[in-house]
Amino acid sequence: MARLSVDGDEVVVRLGGRERLLAHRRGVRVPLAQVRGASVEPDWWRVLRGEPHPGHFRPDRFCVGAWRYPGGTDFVAVHEHGPVVLVDLEPSAPFARLAVSAADADAAVAAIKRTP
Repeated sequence: MARLSVDGDEVVVRLGGRERLLAHRRGVRVPLAQVRGASVEPDWWRVLRGEPHPGHFRPDRFCVGAWRYPGGTDFVAVHEHGPVVLVDLEPSAPFARLAVSAADADAAVAAIKRTP
């Protein structure tokens, strides 16, 4: 399962072994300076926009990888259980936003907002 954390001056998404294979990457690191905001979305499917590219999904189970939509690209690592941390990013960031399922989504959002 993916984990989202703040490491120094970066927001870090670490992927589990299977997720790494499906997403074609080990994780994502984004400087906190490129974070516009963070929030909790209780419904995982609401964060998806566009199509996986490259990424994988199993309907009603999980989605992991980059998702392209007409306005840009998001990085998602979500599954059907629990809330999702949604991190909106600046246009200069590699993704428009990050969406990661988290057991304690409120604590993850608080950590992002607490860091200057």
